[in-house]
Parts: sequence; C-alpha cells; structure tokens
Amino acid sequence: MNIIIVGSGKVGFTLAEQLVQEEHDVTIVDSNEEALRRAGDQLDIMTVRGNGVSAATLREASADSADLLVAATNSDEVNMVCSLTAKSLGTKYTIARIRNQEYTNSVAELRRDLKIDMVINPENTTAVEISRLLRFPSAANIETFCRGLVELMGFRLQEGDFMVGSPLYALPAQVKKLSLLFCAVDRNGEVSIPNGAFVPQAGDKLYLIGRPNSLDQFFRQLGRYAPKVKQVFLVGGGKVSMYLANILDRMGIRLKIVEQDEDRCRLISERFPRVTVIFGDGTDSELLESENLTASDAFVSLTDRDEENLIIALYAMQQGLSKVITKCNRQSYAGIVRSLGLDSVISPKFVTASHILHVVRGMQNSQGSVMNSLHRIAGGEAEAMEFTVGPGTRNLGVPLKDLRLRPGVLLAVIVRGKDIIIPQGSSFLQEGDQVIIISRGGGVLDLNDIYAAEAAPSGGTGK
Repeated sequence: MNIIIVGSGKVGFTLAEQLVQEEHDVTIVDSNEEALRRAGDQLDIMTVRGNGVSAATLREASADSADLLVAATNSDEVNMVCSLTAKSLGTKYTIARIRNQEYTNSVAELRRDLKIDMVINPENTTAVEISRLLRFPSAANIETFCRGLVELMGFRLQEGDFMVGSPLYALPAQVKKLSLLFCAVDRNGEVSIPNGAFVPQAGDKLYLIGRPNSLDQFFRQLGRYAPKVKQVFLVGGGKVSMYLANILDRMGIRLKIVEQDEDRCRLISERFPRVTVIFGDGTDSELLESENLTASDAFVSLTDRDEENLIIALYAMQQGLSKVITKCNRQSYAGIVRSLGLDSVISPKFVTASHILHVVRGMQNSQGSVMNSLHRIAGGEAEAMEFTVGPGTRNLGVPLKDLRLRPGVLLAVIVRGKDIIIPQGSSFLQEGDQVIIISRGGGVLDLNDIYAAEAAPSGGTGK
C-alpha cells in the first residue's frame, strides 16, 4: 500500500517503522529537516519537506494516489485540515490524531464535515489501557476481545507458584476445568507459544486467554488475587492524567495527583473536585512520603519524561506498592525495567501505532475474514488478533486435528454466539465465528494465512 504519514514525531516515526517492516511504501511529510533526515536514514523511506496542510506538498508526496494518509502532527487543527486536503486530492482513507477533548466530543461531525475516516486519540486510548490494569491489578497487561467476552492477560511467575517446575499437561484438575489457555510465554526476551510439555519457570511472563471469570478464578488459585483498587496515587498532570482522572472518577476510585505546574493543578482541581491535587515535584521522595504514598493501592507515573517515570515507578515498587504502572515510550528503557520486575509499562506511541496497523491490515484484507482487533503482546514480539469467519475462509467444518497451522501460530479461542470454546482436536470453524489467533512471526492478515502452505493431517492441536 502507498501510505503517507504527516509528522515524524514519536507516533509518526514508530508507525512508519512498523509499516516498513510489513513492506508498505511509506512517505513521511514534515517541515523539520532533521526529523526527515533521521527517518530517511534509519528507515530507508521517501521523505518530503513541507507543510502537511499545503496541497502542493501533499501532491509532491503523491496524495492523489495514496491508499492512506495518517496526520500525526502535534497540532489537531493541522491534522484535520491535512486530512481534508488529502481527501480532496484523491487519498482513499485518512486517519487524524486529535487530542483535544473538545474536538473528540464531536467525532461524528468531524468525520462528516472534514472527511476524516478515523479519529485516534493516543492519550485517551492510553488512559483506557491504564484503567483496565487498575480494574484487575493482578495482571501485568490486559487485552479484551469479542466485546469483553474474552480477555488476554500477562503475569510474571514467582518462586513458590504451584506451576513452577511442572509441565502444563500436569496442571491441577481445578485449573484444567477452567475456560482458559496458556497462549504465549516470554522467557528472558525469547517469546514462544507453549505446548503441553512446556515447563514454566520462575521469572517467566505467561500470557493467559479465556473467559474473564475463569481468569479471575485462576489468579485466586495462584494466590495472586489482589483486592479491588480503591485509591490511586498519580504523578504527572498531563493529558493522559486528565483522561484517566475522568475514568477513575466514574469508577468511584479515589485519586491523588502530584503536579509541579501550578496552573495545571488549578485546572485539574476545577475540573475534578473530588480529586486531591498536590502542587510539588513528584520525583521528590520526601514529598511522596509526606503524602502517604504507601497508603494507596496503586501507583501510576505519567510525567512527560520517560526517565522520571521509570525512576519514580521503581521507587514506588521499592516502597511495597503491589500495583505500579508507568508510561514509557522508549523500548530500550522499557526492557530494562521489565527485567527488574516492573511489568505494567504503557507506551502511547505503540498503542496508537497498533490501532492504525489494525486499520491498515483491514484495508489489505480482501479475502475470507474480517480482522476486528489487533494487539501487540510480549513487548511487541507476538500479536493477538480477532477475526470474524466469512464464507471465503478455508477449511470450514474441518476438525482442527486434520489441519496443519503455520509454525508460530496458535488458534486460541473460538467464540460461537455466547459460547467460549477453547479449541481441541475435534473443534472446527464455521461462518460467523469470532476467532482469536496468537502469532509469533507476524504476517497474518487473514484467517486463511494461519494454515501451513500445504495442509496435511497432524496429531494434535498443542492445547
């Protein structure tokens, strides 16, 4: 596909990087020569210097024949006008990053009047991700599928957990009867899809998928069930914090925010009267102690600096808080702190890029099934995708034991109406099913992509 990205900031660069990996023709438009040079050198893509609002600049980037334009500058207004201009020139599909809540409250009008096909708000999306983790503090990360009927959770195994040192086929009967599946494992950065002979070890990060109530029961059996979060301590009062405060306020969770900008403190106080706002430096350990940090059930660091977020989050872990979440856009940093036990690391740019990548794959897909959602898991080394089975999907009605899937691909869950099916050898697909696929190697755009090149009978499903 021919794709134009206007704006080579964090989101634009990350998106371009992922699209290039999937062999799309990408052109970046930006007025900053240094940003373009970096993108051109590191990604080997086309670059155009100029204002993304300018029709002449967009023509130079071939907007008249582009399949997709993503407007991801720091200005909502520029992104909106850029999308409108691109559509008038002939671009087939436009996505605009719009962060101002006043604009996002009228998305329907924006899409109609400015011909924007999709509006994405990274800060709001990030806040929703964080709120999910606060709803289920035992998990390091949570993804939802099939309108909440299925959830995928990651957690870190600890010394003393009953699973350590025993193969998955030897799990206790009370675990086997639950509607769930171990679908991926991250061991020291090596990601694999486990079979029944896999032996979990302390330090492994395991990914579970299944019914939410089954996951809940599993964590209770593991002795890792955490009580409901009632009070959250948050450092940083930026856009993500504002969206998160709105969500937590509706959930009835008490919130304390530390922010070092006095005007921002005043704004938060006026907008959220029930939130406790403290004017001060959130990196000051004495301030955190004086504000009784350890009395909170969870801690979230959302400043504008990755380094500060990680240091404060590690400090909160050291103080004994059971649930610590931090924002970090640099993958190299995130890997380091995960190795220290801080698993709930959220990256707004990666969350945004994944949403857009899902749209791109949907546009490519003209085969037998529809991709409903796409989530990156295990530090981006694996993907979890939800498809709807269509009439063109191959091997309908054929038992899975008679099929051979591609290496690194797992058919994890089948949702048929309200039934949640953890696949076995006798399971099969039928039109209308919703199917969740875990892929370690990428390249799955359609359900037909999960099969090996030449289907041949095999002896089992890997459950």
